[in-house]
Amino acid sequence: MKNPGEKTLKCHIVEQSVNIAGDILADLRKRLKVSEDRLEEINDFLLGKENPFVNNLLDVVDKYGGVDEINRKAKESGKLENLQKLLEKKRSLFIKDLDWLIGQRDREAFVSVPDFRREIAGKKADSAIPDQSLSVTLEISAFNFFPWLIEEAKRSIAKRELMPSRYIRVRSMREQVEDDDIIATAAAMHIIGASFVQTLDTKGTVPGPDSKPVNVHLFKPIGEPGTITGYFGGVGEPNEYALKWVDEYLHYYTEYGLREVLNMNIGTVLLGYLLRKLGIDIEFKISVFLGVDNPYSVLWMLIMAKLLSREDESTPLVGFNLSNSVNNKTIELAAYARRVLGFEDEIRIEHHITEAYKSIVRQPYDRTGELLEIADHVKNIGAKHEGGSPDTEKAQTHPSDILDYFLPKKEIIEKDLMATLLANYLNKHEALNRTAVALTRRGFRFIAAQNLHRT
Repeated sequence: MKNPGEKTLKCHIVEQSVNIAGDILADLRKRLKVSEDRLEEINDFLLGKENPFVNNLLDVVDKYGGVDEINRKAKESGKLENLQKLLEKKRSLFIKDLDWLIGQRDREAFVSVPDFRREIAGKKADSAIPDQSLSVTLEISAFNFFPWLIEEAKRSIAKRELMPSRYIRVRSMREQVEDDDIIATAAAMHIIGASFVQTLDTKGTVPGPDSKPVNVHLFKPIGEPGTITGYFGGVGEPNEYALKWVDEYLHYYTEYGLREVLNMNIGTVLLGYLLRKLGIDIEFKISVFLGVDNPYSVLWMLIMAKLLSREDESTPLVGFNLSNSVNNKTIELAAYARRVLGFEDEIRIEHHITEAYKSIVRQPYDRTGELLEIADHVKNIGAKHEGGSPDTEKAQTHPSDILDYFLPKKEIIEKDLMATLLANYLNKHEALNRTAVALTRRGFRFIAAQNLHRT
């Protein structure tokens, strides 16, 4: 006969073991606490008068007149009316296109969001998920030439399609200045109600003043690698170029009101945090080229954003373009950290749904199905379209190629590629609308160009 107290004794032993294990885990967690002494040491370092890291940054800020003057100039330069005046002064051919765009917007030529949804889902469209914070931002890349936007708008009106609410540009900044594209694009974003991101010229793949590549492993102006390990080990902002990046950023910020840029180097990420902490109202998003491909890399960026946030808890980090390799579990964990740290509304997770057909990922690459799996619980997510749908791309004589992004305009014209690259761009637009259709059929909401598509 079994001892009647045996079962009770076993339960007590198990319970005691659980408690001991819990105590051990609790003790281990305590070791992760950042002591106030360590934080004080960091503050002492940042505030030290002889600190060359901070002093060199402050020298660049002072070059542009200091924090208040920088923000004042940027605010004035970025106003739509001032951008238009600048184009008029230059007698730019883009004025006519912008006037046309304003006219189409004002006469409500673009399909409304409710009408788009009803055309896809009928009466079911009215029963969409009501939580607006779950709306997916429709994003396109790379939008490199202003005339493409006009062609995209004409197509959207004719086919009752959607214009993106977020645009990424990677064209040479100096080229954009030469043909007024930088001004026209900024003005157009005001008109259509979209956000946009520019890519600065200061990076390791671009030649320095002596026409030599900044990265010694690169041997041609277009940035072809001399050694493969050199290409992947140092194309960011070597040596003094991190501060040159700040200089270029503040130039375009004050000259044209350019607020948001792509950030692809951990050094310039830190400098961006510090600029915002100083009071300069810049923003950036993490580029896919930075390789943020696991939850811990996201956590690292978010912790630094929190530590260096302003008193109002704002941060310059407004978006993560995660690596193409991430899965939904990584996105969910990134969203968890983002929510707990208080950045859910401020920092968008921007995920590639399609990619350029050549030179970057294995094809077919299409993450629409995975997007639909997380769209009902991951807030503030962007659906980025960097290529057409794989089925469309493989049928093209010139499918989209990530290397085309870096072709100078002169070379594009000499090779008669502009019409081809426009066709590639419109394939991305088509893929973006395909995503909007898929979201609508599942009852999810999206965000299109907010001044064009009435809600």
